[in-house]
Amino acid sequence: MADQPALYQWTAIVGSALPELSTAQVRVLAQWSLGLVLARSCALTAVTVFWATALGQSEDAVRQRLREWCYAAGDKAGATRGVKRRDVPVADCFVPLLRWVLSWWEGDQLALALDATTLGSRFVVLAVSVVYRGCAIPVGWVILPAGESHAWKHEWLRLLRSLRPAIPATMTIIVLADRGLYARWLFVRIHRLGWHPFLRVNAGGTFRPDGARAFRRLGTFAPGPDDRWQGTGTAFQGKTSRLRCTLLAWRKAGCADVWLLLTDLPPDVADAGWYGLRAWIEQGFKVTKRGGWQWQRTRMTDPDRAARLWLAVAVATLWLLSVGGEADASVPTSTLLDVTPALAQRRRQRQATRLRVVSVFRRGLTLIWAALLSRAPLPTGRFVPEPWPTVAQCHSAPAAPPTSPSLSRKPHEKTYP
Repeated sequence: MADQPALYQWTAIVGSALPELSTAQVRVLAQWSLGLVLARSCALTAVTVFWATALGQSEDAVRQRLREWCYAAGDKAGATRGVKRRDVPVADCFVPLLRWVLSWWEGDQLALALDATTLGSRFVVLAVSVVYRGCAIPVGWVILPAGESHAWKHEWLRLLRSLRPAIPATMTIIVLADRGLYARWLFVRIHRLGWHPFLRVNAGGTFRPDGARAFRRLGTFAPGPDDRWQGTGTAFQGKTSRLRCTLLAWRKAGCADVWLLLTDLPPDVADAGWYGLRAWIEQGFKVTKRGGWQWQRTRMTDPDRAARLWLAVAVATLWLLSVGGEADASVPTSTLLDVTPALAQRRRQRQATRLRVVSVFRRGLTLIWAALLSRAPLPTGRFVPEPWPTVAQCHSAPAAPPTSPSLSRKPHEKTYP
């Protein structure tokens, strides 16, 4: 069958990218991730039925193999009889996963987004994702039980620290997070890693620009429609919360909320429009659930097992976005359907880049399915990022996006407490 050569090819690709896994773990991860693509579901039953039919194996055998891949070593068959079994080392795969992305990445600028999502009353997921062409690829995550009182500081710091070895010093990294995640310790950790925080804060805080004597409410820096302000100074007055940084303030006409962003980049380099990239991690969560892999239907209740399943989700998402994004980049702008007037009245959020009729996820899925139907080798793609959005671009939408401002300066060499 055409699926068997495809599985062999995909197993070789996964094994090359994730050398931390054993041969057996790679083989089952390849079945999980390719099965997700072909069944368009991460449900155990959906993937089991597909592979049992394609490989001519019993459903019970396939189900047990896929299920045990998510188990801890002590829960696997034979573990109680002294048979040596191994956990899938999910955390050890974060650096190889990000290196996999960067090995296909064009350019030396990368945007990471931090956010949390929930799955009903069962799980809370803390995720670090590479945002790309309207979607996101998870490269680090922690899954916690929902409903338990638990501080997230340790998890966020560990995730960021664990990803540092994957990123070359020559790359410029911005790290985006919404208001609910802002903390001084997060800003400081990102800066110390040599990356650049781009953190949104609430309007109720205060800021004192350089040269001013008094602190002002953050909301007063861009009070009217299309007002902008950017400059260096000190954010917040408390001894433990005070932060030396750059403030970017922008209130777009028609939007009720102002964007108030703290960064360590100089004001003549940073642009508030870049924050529009953060919304793409929400689309990434949508792909994980109803928009793609249907994770909302899972019956898992163990967070550690769910974290192992997320490795298969991340690998499949990485693959689809590489294939679909490369194809999306080759679509001439002149051929794109102009849907802006139809959406103008109901679009509430600032648009990061151009609108798409077909998402890169859907485009990648279609190209992979087409290759399998024609018995062609599995396609792999490249990551061709769009220019980062700017405030000027949002005011007047040009036919072709402008080039991102140069970040060749080394702003992280400045001293921030």
